[in-house]
Amino acid sequence: MAPIPYWRLSSFYLFYFALLGSTAPFLALYFDHLGFSSARIGELVAIPMLMRCVAPNLWGWLGDRSGQRLLIVRVGAVSTLATFSLIFFGKSYAWLALVMALHAFFWHAVLPQFEVITLAHLQGQTARYSQIRLWGSIGFILTVVGLGRLFDGLSLDIYPVTLVIIMAGIVLASVWVPNAQPPGQNDRTASGGFLKQLASPGVAAFYLCVALMQLSHGPYYTFLTLHLEHLGYSRGTIGMLWALGVVAEVLMFLAMSWILARVSLRRVLLASFALAAVRWALLGNFAEHLGVLLLAQVLHAATFGSFHAAAIAFVQRSFGARQQGQGQALYAALAGTGGALGALYSGYSWNLLGPATTFSIASVAALAAAVIIALRMKEDRA
Repeated sequence: MAPIPYWRLSSFYLFYFALLGSTAPFLALYFDHLGFSSARIGELVAIPMLMRCVAPNLWGWLGDRSGQRLLIVRVGAVSTLATFSLIFFGKSYAWLALVMALHAFFWHAVLPQFEVITLAHLQGQTARYSQIRLWGSIGFILTVVGLGRLFDGLSLDIYPVTLVIIMAGIVLASVWVPNAQPPGQNDRTASGGFLKQLASPGVAAFYLCVALMQLSHGPYYTFLTLHLEHLGYSRGTIGMLWALGVVAEVLMFLAMSWILARVSLRRVLLASFALAAVRWALLGNFAEHLGVLLLAQVLHAATFGSFHAAAIAFVQRSFGARQQGQGQALYAALAGTGGALGALYSGYSWNLLGPATTFSIASVAALAAAVIIALRMKEDRA
């Protein structure tokens, strides 16, 4: 077997998810700092997720068509940095909406193509995916803890500068990564087109459940930091709580190769959705109790860790080499669709209905995904 460029691949995930770790907990907080209402905050947070509905499919088709996935990753990384830097020229709602849309169009081009490159490097060693991907979780932890402490002492006015620094790290990591193509990429006779493979039993149901899972995360990613701050937690403590969830995620990634060798993808996904329903109910109703909040954050191991690892494995198993990019892109796009709808509904319901009801809606969405998987996906070992 060819040696795996472990650290080169890992460094990219480190910086990519460090950026997510700097936006998921703090982007809404920054918009609140600028004086926007909860509805406007929900809309601004939803814009990048809406772009995720469109951009991955376009770039995924281009990547499968051209085979130039690494070039797409590098162009996307540079363009993300360049377009986000426009934030320094204005802070109006319309200008920020433009910045959110432009940078997200390129940012969401990057990860699905990079996932294909990573899996191409791991031919015959796919179980090692989680060992590489866990560095993304480490990057997330470093930023949520570091920025949480930073913003306890400094103004949020420096927030855009921290994002630009991390985006520059993504650019450098993309230059360092070597290229790889999945076997069969150049085989024009590969059986089955993308739509034919999408129509396979259980595949469409899986993608619907991806959207529902991300919809259920809407209140979490948009308002958890504000929710906990209003309950009296400090920003440093909130950063540590976000980090706890990702530590649980890292431990789950380390265990996933063992789990997927023994448990079917269907059962892993079913457990992930069911535990997500429990988690959102806890966050909406009992977050003032630290013990319950700690338990809810540990459940991130299921709501993201086991779900994402099983989902990536399902996509890889369900599509041929020449459709891998589109399969990963559709996963990202439907996750974006669900995430955008989740951010929008939570933005409008947060003040109108309150945190408890907003999180209860999320719990129902996750439970619906569990029911769909139970009814529509066949038992099949990874």
